[in-house]
Amino acid sequence: MTVNCKHAVRRASCWSKHLNALMAGKSHGKWAVVGKTRYRLGLISLLLVLAAVLCRNVPHPPLSGMFPSSTAVLAADGSLLRLTLAADEQYRLWLPLADLPPTLQAAVKLQEDQWFNWHPGLNPIALLRGAWETYTGGHRQGGSTLTMQLARLLYRLDTRQPLGKIRQIFIALWLELRYSKHDIFEAYLNLAPYGHNIQGVAAASLIYFGKTVGQLSLPEILTLAVIPQRPNAYHGRDEARARLFGKWRQSHAVSDIDQHLLTLPVPLRSLSQLPFAAPHLVTQILNQRRPTDNHQLQTTLKPDLQHLLARQIQYYIRQYQQQGLSNAAALLVDTRTMDVVALQGSADFHNAAILGQVNGVLAKRSPGSTLKPFVYGLALDQGLVHPLSVLKDAPTAFGAFQPENFDGRFVGPISVREALIRSRNIPALAVASQLKRPNFYDFLSSAGISKLKPPQHYGLSLVLGGGELTMAELTTLYAMLANQGVLKPLNYLQNLPTTTTTPNDLRLLSPEASYLVLDMLASNPRPDGMPTHGETAWKTGTSWGFRDAWSIGVTGPYVLAVWLGNFDGSANPALVGIKAAAPLFFRIADALQLARPSEFAIRRHPPATLKRLEVCSASGELPNIWCPKTEATWFIPGKSPIKISTLHQPVMVDNRTGLAVCPPYDTATSHQEIFEFWPSDMMQLFREAGIARRAAPQQPCQNPTALVDGEPPRISSPLTGGSYTLRLSRPDETIALQASSAGDANTLYWFANHEFLGTVAATQQNGLNWRPGHAGTYTLSVVDDHNRNNSRQLMVGIIP
Repeated sequence: MTVNCKHAVRRASCWSKHLNALMAGKSHGKWAVVGKTRYRLGLISLLLVLAAVLCRNVPHPPLSGMFPSSTAVLAADGSLLRLTLAADEQYRLWLPLADLPPTLQAAVKLQEDQWFNWHPGLNPIALLRGAWETYTGGHRQGGSTLTMQLARLLYRLDTRQPLGKIRQIFIALWLELRYSKHDIFEAYLNLAPYGHNIQGVAAASLIYFGKTVGQLSLPEILTLAVIPQRPNAYHGRDEARARLFGKWRQSHAVSDIDQHLLTLPVPLRSLSQLPFAAPHLVTQILNQRRPTDNHQLQTTLKPDLQHLLARQIQYYIRQYQQQGLSNAAALLVDTRTMDVVALQGSADFHNAAILGQVNGVLAKRSPGSTLKPFVYGLALDQGLVHPLSVLKDAPTAFGAFQPENFDGRFVGPISVREALIRSRNIPALAVASQLKRPNFYDFLSSAGISKLKPPQHYGLSLVLGGGELTMAELTTLYAMLANQGVLKPLNYLQNLPTTTTTPNDLRLLSPEASYLVLDMLASNPRPDGMPTHGETAWKTGTSWGFRDAWSIGVTGPYVLAVWLGNFDGSANPALVGIKAAAPLFFRIADALQLARPSEFAIRRHPPATLKRLEVCSASGELPNIWCPKTEATWFIPGKSPIKISTLHQPVMVDNRTGLAVCPPYDTATSHQEIFEFWPSDMMQLFREAGIARRAAPQQPCQNPTALVDGEPPRISSPLTGGSYTLRLSRPDETIALQASSAGDANTLYWFANHEFLGTVAATQQNGLNWRPGHAGTYTLSVVDDHNRNNSRQLMVGIIP
């Protein structure tokens, strides 16, 4: 606390001069004995000056540290969520003077002490007038300055008796010597009595009006200014406020609205109406509060969305309580700012039967299959798959680990997209087993997932929920997808630095992989069969033993996470993600879209680096000339695996026997048919599933699948080992890519250093025009739809 000693010295010197001058001018009557009196007064003045000088060197505690403070937790709009009691059982919220509105400061001075800025701690005229009215007029008349009132509050003085009043005067003078006017006024505003156990304008504003002092209207400010004179008297406040307003408008402009409002009574809330809102979030913030934090904490929570979340959970639990669903938690985060806008830690904070005071958002639980999207995200970035790559869903052993799917069945070949949205275990584990650095454990560790055991403890089971995460941690991972692969910490408080150790800009996935994961999840159909309005990319999860049911996803600009289960860990067959959690997820998501329709009008756009490519639907690879059906998919240039499909192959079949024949072929006795050449284990799955797949006939030929013995493409441009120079000033300059091919080829695919450049028809003479992005050595490759290829190297230089 800064003590303005210069002002104290100046005031003490001033008093000494005035007293000496006064004594010098009085030389008759009762001032006849001048010398002795002047000597005594001079000595007193000298002592005052010495006391003021000592003020510079004698340390003293700041006034703000003499009393404990309450803590106010506010919503994002400034409304009160909870006000705690201070350690001495008072509602007292200490705010710096700079945080209190000037209008409130002016009103208090106008009401209590208009000469506060100029007097030395007491106002003799007001003090004499008050004493005269009190002791002769029969009713109490206040004459205390703000400093004197602060002295009474600090030292709990009984000022109804003369001795108490004298002590109050001397303490006020002493306070003026030790502290600045700024500190004294700040202390008064934070300690003024407001009835019951309420002290200070900040606490009174929150309790009586449910808002911060910065949000008060003029009638509310004037009401607060008059309460301390009669803090426990309810009658007469309107009249006192009217008198203060009469003085106020003599020196201040008043709007027509305030003029009208001041004619109406100002209702005050009672202590019993103090809110206890968002209890899990508020308790979490109070428990994590540091001693250096402000006593007024403004959260990122939005009351309307919090009410929406709590109401939907309450209705849902009430509806399905007969199925044993008695508890739920949910978290809603704005991915644009990472603000936690709604948090419900349990279905009912006050229900001891469900351990309702446990915060489910911070509890470690098995996430089930909700982590699978990140396995595929890593695989996309490592070039293992693209969305339509075909995986094998078949009985598979990973060492001693022999997992099954949730339904106990296997479906055979399945695309990455279908494997993700249908939450197949075997394909996800197969992909996870191929991940390099980072592997899945490295990914979770980099994301800051706490309390992970060593990787050998989990093995591949980590993919299926073998580890434990909190809802908050899981939500940050899904928000990372919405933020183009950048992990950001959750924000619970406004205008305060985060306490998390996770870096703000930690990239875990590329923007391309993040978009593709969300794009695949967005094709996941709703459990109720209703169309999905807007963009909702979502996933479910069920833990082993039916203890946790999850549904989490990105809906509009938000990440919504929903959990159902029991805090005591008890199981319930009804706790299945798709059946228990997904319906509640979409109830909240639908209500959210109705509440904020404009926020759901924005659509996600793919990164410019992503390309669209036709692949063979059955194999997920580039179609050869015999692929009967193609499908468009996204791929990441330079990463996604691209090769010509060999699944479909022609076979010459004898017209009479249906058996394969060998060349030379007689078109009069044989014909060509196209067959799918699946591995034997896949054909067995097709048979078990009752899926018709025509087996290719046995072929006695040495090369039974080759219909035409064609040659690989021949590159005619660019020249082998050539050197090309391009100018930055001529962006139209390109390098021609041309090749001739065998007669049985239909399409040519061009690559530069394994990065896909484009396709041309085999009969197209002019080929492709290619402009490299930077100088260097390139290997150009051309592949036809029979998987025959050719390549050559060249040097590219770039000049201005």
